[in-house]
Amino acid sequence: MEDRFDVAKDAINKAQHKISLARAFDMEIVQFAEDGRFDYGETRYRAWGYIDGKPHFLAYTLRHGKMRPISLRRAHAKEMKRRVKET
Repeated sequence: MEDRFDVAKDAINKAQHKISLARAFDMEIVQFAEDGRFDYGETRYRAWGYIDGKPHFLAYTLRHGKMRPISLRRAHAKEMKRRVKET
């Protein structure tokens, strides 16, 4: 799975957000959207969902049809309320 995310970026994510990018594959995504805020040189997506029942935010891209996590962190309650529509 190491080739599914950048190991150096994973170390940064662990230091900043206390969670490994590997946990992105455990996330139950409930809402996602294309991230058109900046020109990243590739299509990026933002997703909101749950890991172990706790709200998380994930930034990712698709490489060869597979998800490649860029950043993963806990999501704030206001962020989840604003982004995730109850079904």
